[in-house]
Amino acid sequence: MIETREELDAIKKSCQSMVTKSAGLSAGTAIIPVPGLDIGSDVAILMRIIPKINSKFGLTPEQIESLDTENKLFVMTAISNTGSKMAGRYITKNLILTLLGKMGVKVAAKGTSKFVPFIGSAVAGGISFTAMKYMGNSHIDDCYHVALAALEKRQLEHMADVESVIEADEPPHV
Repeated sequence: MIETREELDAIKKSCQSMVTKSAGLSAGTAIIPVPGLDIGSDVAILMRIIPKINSKFGLTPEQIESLDTENKLFVMTAISNTGSKMAGRYITKNLILTLLGKMGVKVAAKGTSKFVPFIGSAVAGGISFTAMKYMGNSHIDDCYHVALAALEKRQLEHMADVESVIEADEPPHV
């Protein structure tokens, strides 16, 4: 469980680094002029990194299920409020394909640009890098906001507990 804002920020930075490396891999695959190879590669990359990001933020289905009922409800509500399609969910090929389909213009542009010699492959790589980085970093931002809300809730509850202990220890006023 994430205990401090600093720890949460470090997780965000680590995940952003992972996304940048994966976006580079996606770009490298997009440069290869084989139709369909890049989409298959993007799906595989996302199916690998999205669960890792969820896990680092404590937002896998199993991690959420292990929470007590009140915290589970809070986290699921926070996920819903962010509009995240991937936090707290099992990541399937169909889910990834649906999300990639919503980025259809970029994906289509990447595919057709491959047919322009030399420059087309570079354009496809650039589009692939940008699209992968955008999807990954958007997911990180969603997870960060959910984890931050949960952290702040726990900190407020802790402060309320401390205050009630302090009040119980105070001598009665005369």
